Amino acid sequence: MATSPKLDAKIPEGPLHEKWTRYRSTVPLVNPANKRNLEIIVVGSGLAGSSAAATLAELGYKVKVFCFQDSARRAHSIAAQGGINAAKNYQNDGDSVYRLFYDTIKGGDYRAREANVYRLAEVSANIIDQCVAQGVPFAREYGGYLSNRSFGGTQVQRTFYAAGQTGQQLLLGAYSALMRQVALGQVQMFTRHEMLNVVIIDGKARGIIARNLITGELERHFGHAVILASGGYGNVFYLSTNAMGSNATAIWKAHKKGAFFGNPCFTQIHPTCIPVSGDHQSKLTLMSESLRNDGRIWVPKKLEDAKAIREGKLNPNDIKEEDRDYYLERRYPAFGNLVPRDVASRAAKERCDAGFGVNATGEAVFLDFAYNLKYKYGMMEANKRGIKNPTEQQLKELGRPIVEEKYGNLFDMYKQITGVDPYENPMMIYPAVHYTMGGLWVDYNLMTTIPGLYALGEANFSDHGANRLGASALMQGLADGYFVIPYTIGAYLSGEIRTKPISTNHEAFVQAENEVKDQINLLLSVKGKYSVDHFHKKLGKIMWNKCGMSRNAKGLQEAIEEIRALREEFWKDVKVPGSDKEFNPELEKAGRVADFLELGELMCIDALHRNESCGGHFREEYQTEDGEALRDDENFCYVAAWEFRELGKWELHKEELKFENIKVAQRSYK
Repeated sequence: MATSPKLDAKIPEGPLHEKWTRYRSTVPLVNPANKRNLEIIVVGSGLAGSSAAATLAELGYKVKVFCFQDSARRAHSIAAQGGINAAKNYQNDGDSVYRLFYDTIKGGDYRAREANVYRLAEVSANIIDQCVAQGVPFAREYGGYLSNRSFGGTQVQRTFYAAGQTGQQLLLGAYSALMRQVALGQVQMFTRHEMLNVVIIDGKARGIIARNLITGELERHFGHAVILASGGYGNVFYLSTNAMGSNATAIWKAHKKGAFFGNPCFTQIHPTCIPVSGDHQSKLTLMSESLRNDGRIWVPKKLEDAKAIREGKLNPNDIKEEDRDYYLERRYPAFGNLVPRDVASRAAKERCDAGFGVNATGEAVFLDFAYNLKYKYGMMEANKRGIKNPTEQQLKELGRPIVEEKYGNLFDMYKQITGVDPYENPMMIYPAVHYTMGGLWVDYNLMTTIPGLYALGEANFSDHGANRLGASALMQGLADGYFVIPYTIGAYLSGEIRTKPISTNHEAFVQAENEVKDQINLLLSVKGKYSVDHFHKKLGKIMWNKCGMSRNAKGLQEAIEEIRALREEFWKDVKVPGSDKEFNPELEKAGRVADFLELGELMCIDALHRNESCGGHFREEYQTEDGEALRDDENFCYVAAWEFRELGKWELHKEELKFENIKVAQRSYK
């Protein structure tokens, strides 16, 4: 297949391992005096946004940062728990830049661009050095060396971590760098501001329209370039592990102005989340993938035992070892409990669908630490203390402090939410929406199809293919912000040094602001009977049931029609109280859900057109005899980049994926 003429990935020439080095050595530069005259807008203050803003300001650019939270520290990056990958090979277990590159391509089921992924693996080691220099308190071994643990889809230990709060510690590092630049006057920080439109002048991104969420005032902001680092769109499902405020509005507004959307149907279902407990819930809680290092996932072998547990008649601790089905260890002996997320999620769904679910709804499996707590850590401590033939109780008492040190805050969180002590009883977990691999299509420079408009981190599609490996989101966000965009944006801005700041009275700014006003007025004028959440929940159920963990053509066709009907109902019967001249969270929510109602349709269209199964996109019609994803490399080895035409109509463009350094094969973790 040929790549669409509208898509140019701008991948540098040369061998894979030399592309990024050659690029950095030959890319056009902007001299320090000219940088002081160039303005850059950054939307989003998570790891990608904060690191990009801090680094660009350090280089001398004038930067404006916008976030809808009251502080950059509240960006959803702070919720990441388990760790960040880097090819340091501190464990001397065979890791390398190439192996991280290979694992990422394979984990994404061969649906990512080689050059971007190799660059990510290449700069990963620099991220750790940068963060340590900032004072990020990574876990360390007894001798002082940085500690590592395993994550899914790998056979090496390359994940650096700070207990179960790695995202928080990394964000505090980026935040400190950002606030240093704010104090120096290089960065202007706009908290409680939401971007609601992109301003395009002569085909280039030249600014944004933002709403002050406290006063309701609409503001116009000019920039020589605009960076979107606003995260993913998992909340289209309503229930997800994302913060409730996480939304797709920034990237969706950019999409409707001409930025192509890449692989929108590639969404990640995380296998270890606290199960849904009822209709009252507004979000779900992640239990870090790191727990799969020492936790073993199982269900009863006997249906009658599963039924008795669901009915509260049987304690799971009373089930004998031989009556437990450690189904991941059984099906995937080479990787066991550390298979990639899409594989683990589908396996849990299969067991629950077969009747082996263990909670009241039948949608949960066990994540059990008893074995390793006693026979790994407890025995280790017993040996250190010279205790021979320790009792079961002794092993439990000796192992508990070690597990507390590694996972204590996660165990505490689980107990606070469920009321169950995971030191005494196994956790119950079930898959939930967590991350989106799709996003705005970007080239090697991280530029969208709109010149001057960039997308970083989860907001773009570029690095994870059809399935992201655990601990790679933090790696991508910081790689894009600290080490990629400072080089690539210079290549564009070197041609903009003669462009003077454009007045925000320009007709393009006026038109963009009027478009925002029109939508706000329309939302407020409906005065219907139903809340925004009413429609969001309905959309979430459609998406989860028909475009979630598994999909089929019939369900997707139904979903498209149902979403269109729901969107029509939304604009006829949504109730948005209050006015636009005040702090109005319902109005904010209404705008975001309006965007989700359009994005959800595109996700289903994308899933329907891709007649194969790959990674997190599992079409029931396309699977192997033993229920694994069945790719069609001959017909679908491409990035699907969708161009917005009008509401309900998109044009598909294809970027062919060429694999010259990896042999494409059916994924196997057995």
